[in-house]
Amino acid sequence: MDKPAFRAGFRAAVPYAIAGFLVSASFGVVALDAGLSPLAAILMSAIVFAGSAQFAAVSILAAGGAVSAAITAAALMNARFLPMGIALAPSLPGGPIRRALQGATVVDSSWAMSSRGDGTFDRWYLFGASAVQYLTWVTGTVAGVFGGDLLGDPKDFGVDAMFPAFFVALLVSEIKDGRTFGVAALGAAIAFALVPFAPAGVPVLVASLAAFVGLARR
Repeated sequence: MDKPAFRAGFRAAVPYAIAGFLVSASFGVVALDAGLSPLAAILMSAIVFAGSAQFAAVSILAAGGAVSAAITAAALMNARFLPMGIALAPSLPGGPIRRALQGATVVDSSWAMSSRGDGTFDRWYLFGASAVQYLTWVTGTVAGVFGGDLLGDPKDFGVDAMFPAFFVALLVSEIKDGRTFGVAALGAAIAFALVPFAPAGVPVLVASLAAFVGLARR
């Protein structure tokens, strides 16, 4: 174990971990409001450990969508980890199973922070950065689940607005040029067109097809 690299990654990711605690606490509150049990909400954070995927799944369930639609939406949200894992794989020792277990620790910030800039990654730095974020993500969910009652009705404090606010923030951060803006606009148009008559969850899934349009135009 490279303890200095692990500690350095742990310390560097503390700001992200603090932000993650606040977001995951909100997730705990809205997950209960959507009908999940306390245990289900906590286990979801412990196993999935991905904010966008968790909010997507819970928002679909809250709207009355099917579990299959929620799972599909979460999988689409996490599809970005496939190319990230491919880039990381050469920097991980061991066979396929060992590398897969190590790769499971990846989150966006730790992946980016651990990059050496030459196509390789410092795996122990990555492990440290992910460890502190995982700790606060799960404890934040626990705090939201068991401390949310102190807030009363989440809607009274606008916590129900966390779903759209979370995804708007993600969208704004990803719009870097005219092409990405066009893809976002196309996805929004598809979703708005389907919302009046499509089952809950379907507009989100169909709107995601706009990403393939952007990919084809690269």
